[in-house]
Amino acid sequence: MQNDIQSLLIQNRLLTEEVKRRIDQLGAINTVAATVSQSLDLDKTLRTALKAVLDVIGVQAGGISLIDDRAGEVVLRAQQGWPHDFVDPPMRIPLGRGMSGRVIAMDDVVVDNDMDGSENLAVPQFHEENFRSIVMAPMHAHGKIIGILSIMSTQPNSFSNEIINMLKAVADTVGVAIDNARLYETTSEHETRLNAIFHTTADGLIATDRNGLISMINRSAAMIFDVDAEKLIGTPLREAPLHPRIRESLLYALSSHTRESKSFQATLENGKLVSVIISPVFFESQVEQQHESDGWLIVLQDISHLREAEVKRAEFMRAAAHDMKNPLGVTMSSLHMLEDYYATNDATAKEIIRIALNGVQRLQGLINDLLQIEQLESGIGIQKSEVDLAALIPETLNEVKPIFQEKHISTNLDIADGLPRIQGDSRWLKRAIINYLDNAAKYTPAGGSITLKAFGNAPQVHIEITDNGQGIPTEAQGRLFERFYRAATDEKIQGSGLGLAIVKSIAEAHDGSVYVRSELGKGSTFGMILHVGTAL
Repeated sequence: MQNDIQSLLIQNRLLTEEVKRRIDQLGAINTVAATVSQSLDLDKTLRTALKAVLDVIGVQAGGISLIDDRAGEVVLRAQQGWPHDFVDPPMRIPLGRGMSGRVIAMDDVVVDNDMDGSENLAVPQFHEENFRSIVMAPMHAHGKIIGILSIMSTQPNSFSNEIINMLKAVADTVGVAIDNARLYETTSEHETRLNAIFHTTADGLIATDRNGLISMINRSAAMIFDVDAEKLIGTPLREAPLHPRIRESLLYALSSHTRESKSFQATLENGKLVSVIISPVFFESQVEQQHESDGWLIVLQDISHLREAEVKRAEFMRAAAHDMKNPLGVTMSSLHMLEDYYATNDATAKEIIRIALNGVQRLQGLINDLLQIEQLESGIGIQKSEVDLAALIPETLNEVKPIFQEKHISTNLDIADGLPRIQGDSRWLKRAIINYLDNAAKYTPAGGSITLKAFGNAPQVHIEITDNGQGIPTEAQGRLFERFYRAATDEKIQGSGLGLAIVKSIAEAHDGSVYVRSELGKGSTFGMILHVGTAL
């Protein structure tokens, strides 16, 4: 009985000592954690963490080294209680060398309680510190060794198992704190670089949150609108002192249910032409996951110089065309005189004159088409207002009906009820429809039929012309709207190769697009998409 009581007392004492040791370890971990969590500055965290560890464990010297994966080295970043400075410049040890190499390879504590100076160290100068005992523990973060926490003493056999276990217990706490500080440092560095790019780029940039509040605006954007950037931070976009036309277009784009990039151009009161691109910004939120995007990035580019170049180019084209029209007019008049002179005398001469007249007429048509494309792409002469397509389309068809009647081609008109009005230039829209109809007339055989159809609701309206002609090869369809491109379906059909390119330019001038569907032997459908209510 006496022996059982004695054994129970011994077990109770050992358990009490173990509990006390665990409590001391937890206390040390909490103390270190509370100390190092006070800063996210990496250098300050390193110094603070090392001092906290030495104070808790009760030793005078220690060091913290971090692994530099890119350099393949272990780098000393903090030290305390060393006679010499090994931090500036830092002591660097190649991975796999020395005691640090053993720590990383074993992923465990390495202890030498009896150093006598004969050790083969990776850095021989370390012997000059005259340390006789050293303990090195790996520090972990996210399951990976990020560095080594070391304590030293000038006396042999200084570190008991209790101290070694204590160091091992706090090493990972220090490792996590250092990794957080290093992550914060990296994030701050990236933020600094991005801010430098954001504020020095020549493009104007405005960032909003998901509610349309301005969160960032750079100097270029402030200069474009002549506003104080700092005063706009936190201001709702709808209340910002921006040009009304741009602000309304921005709000329209941001109110759209589709999260797609959008672009438009606008002229400011000072005459500047600004290109605006709006793109959604997405990120995975861990807190609020119901939102589709975090906000919007608005890019503003002053393209006034491009407009000036386009105007000069258009002026040059007009001047060149004017200079060509006069000699062409003289040539045309001369050919008509020759045609009258040889009308009854020489059939061969008459045929030659007819060919020459056709060539001059084609050249005049080509010049006119080139001028129109230049006007469209430079934006000169485009005057937009509300257009009633339901009235414009039948009117246009009536103007070109003689072309179809000549070839005995029947026409069908299909306009959907409630077709919305659009903002556009009726003169150019009529020209686009005429070009489509003229193209259909050329490639539809005598006795065929074409259908002019209009349909759609906000935000898009479609205009389509369908014929029952010979159709277009698939490989040619992608190039039909290029300048001067003509599909090799019927070389006898004359044309400048600019008619469809003009339609494309007209559609794009109205923030729209063009398309074609065709199959050999089954006819073709040429379409144009126009956007309803687009503010440009």
